[in-house]
Amino acid sequence: MSSSIETFKKIPKMVIFDLDYTLWPFWVDTHVDPPFHKNSSGKIEDKRGQIIKCYPESSKVLEFLSLNKISISIASRTGEVDGAEQLLKLFGWNKFIQNKQIYPGSKVTHIKRISKATNVDLEDMVFFDDEHRNIVDLERLGMVCVLVKKGITMNVLMDGLKKFDSLRK
Repeated sequence: MSSSIETFKKIPKMVIFDLDYTLWPFWVDTHVDPPFHKNSSGKIEDKRGQIIKCYPESSKVLEFLSLNKISISIASRTGEVDGAEQLLKLFGWNKFIQNKQIYPGSKVTHIKRISKATNVDLEDMVFFDDEHRNIVDLERLGMVCVLVKKGITMNVLMDGLKKFDSLRK
């Protein structure tokens, strides 16, 4: 699949990502142990010395969106807010992110707060998440949502942009 947005007539103003099992392959509140830091070789570790990695294409996806002037936000219901914030910083992703809603609760609340804070309407957003229940809740609001099965990739992103284009013509 081509990694070009020129083929789309309509593109979203914002893409919103969940964190756990969407941008990284674990639950930050149960599978790893904050605090996180970079070790002497520059790898991210948790307090037990376990190496922490994101999905292989997560950074590429965020860079692609940023280069194409599509805003990025985060909506996560994790209870490990500090750990999630540390990882976003250590992965170098904060430079791409316009708004973060990271706290336990409904994704509907997260998305409405992102919309209000960024002045971007729900119909101008695409949401990527690994949990079907969140997709169902947000599709009820008329959002374009994409179920992420094995982490974000460029192909998953482009499929989501294609879905947005076809639904918003």
